[in-house]
Amino acid sequence: MAAGSGRTGALSKGLALAAAGAGGVILERRHLRRIASDPQRAVLENPPRGQPLRVHSADGTALYAEVFGSEELPTLVLSHGWTEGIHYWALMIRELSSDFRIVAYDLRGHGQSARAAGGDYSLARFGEDLAAVLAGAVPEGHRAVVAGHSLGAMSIAAWAEYHDVTQIRAAALLFTGLGSLVAEQLLVPVARVAHRVRDPIARRAFFGARLPLPRFSSPPMHAALRYIAFGPGATPALVAFWERMLVSCAADVRAAVGLALADMELHQALGRLTVPALVMTGELDRLTPPSHGRRMSGALPHLYRLIELPETGHMGPLERPAEIADALRELARATDSPALTADRNDLAQSV
Repeated sequence: MAAGSGRTGALSKGLALAAAGAGGVILERRHLRRIASDPQRAVLENPPRGQPLRVHSADGTALYAEVFGSEELPTLVLSHGWTEGIHYWALMIRELSSDFRIVAYDLRGHGQSARAAGGDYSLARFGEDLAAVLAGAVPEGHRAVVAGHSLGAMSIAAWAEYHDVTQIRAAALLFTGLGSLVAEQLLVPVARVAHRVRDPIARRAFFGARLPLPRFSSPPMHAALRYIAFGPGATPALVAFWERMLVSCAADVRAAVGLALADMELHQALGRLTVPALVMTGELDRLTPPSHGRRMSGALPHLYRLIELPETGHMGPLERPAEIADALRELARATDSPALTADRNDLAQSV
């Protein structure tokens, strides 16, 4: 009787595990079908292709860029964020290619750019990368508008600290922060994180983790990334698009850049960014909340506008490309004119 009960129990457990496995397969198939049926998937999987351009940073790191649009148009340089790549800008390029000659480049260690010479992923080196792109991609006698998302915007600040900012017409700092990234993030309790990152081992584990990421999308991974980086309106294809970029970023590069971000303090560079500057934040950005944008706006010598996009997470250029494109067009038009004397108190707004 006991032996029979044991066999029955084992059989029940086996059937339960099989049912759970079958349920997981069903959920996975539904997840993949939602992504495949999203109308944005076709657009994201067929991004615009530009004319390849290769330049070298000051330390010899080879950088890959692409140029989109007519040579007759004003130049807009786009600098993407951590773990992203040129194609992160796919929706923005579609929106803006008739307005600008667009230069988008892969940051060192990302996409088709080489790994950093000597393994140097400090913010100063990212600033030098932008300097190399400006020198190699902007026609002589012209000044570009420069826009960066997250790490790309940090690169603009790092560039401004040591370079002549009159080389550009204007800057757009999108969904970013220049310091205190741990203290102000909204993903986990601040006090707990702040305490742990004082320990060098915990700090390395938090920012410099080299753990491999799953190669295939799953419902739990998808849900986690949506929570971390997106607002509620993001479609399945948008989240999956960023997920693929995140997974394709080499783990050691991801870790090295993460440690550089943990140590970053670039607010002092804002005093040198004397061109008109647009700051954009997302109301629901958990990684770089609007508090970062407000602090930057207060320190910029020539704030053009502070815009907070409602119901938007950290991935604003994916979630709200039309609104950001409109703001960049407006910034470019305004910097063609000397009439940039609006009262700072009138410049902050939500869209």
